[in-house]
Amino acid sequence: MAPKKTSKGKSGFFGVRQKPSGNWGVEFSDAGRRWWIGTYPFAHEAARAYDVAVWRAGRPREHLNFPEIESRVEAEMLVSQGIKMKEITTKKTTTKKPSVVVNADETNEEVMARFAWEHPEYV
Repeated sequence: MAPKKTSKGKSGFFGVRQKPSGNWGVEFSDAGRRWWIGTYPFAHEAARAYDVAVWRAGRPREHLNFPEIESRVEAEMLVSQGIKMKEITTKKTTTKKPSVVVNADETNEEVMARFAWEHPEYV
């Protein structure tokens, strides 16, 4: 199944968005993974970098911003600073470890007994 084609958005190009600095950032998704391509001073340069990522991933030509480009080599020559695809990893959810608050007047045995009662899965 082919991946969904994203909308062109405000930039007029697939995978390109303007950053607060005024530069243009490029992001690419393929097979459930997200890739950061880089930041470029102009939207059309960012769009060409996106096209290189599309060529590298072997995606269909309709996913290109510039479908008139005939090959991956030609697409890469048009991106003067090149691209470095860096995978964007999502934060892993951490499970909260059980804890117990110890009162000053409790003994170790009382605290351990209370912990065992509150968290039987760890005993």
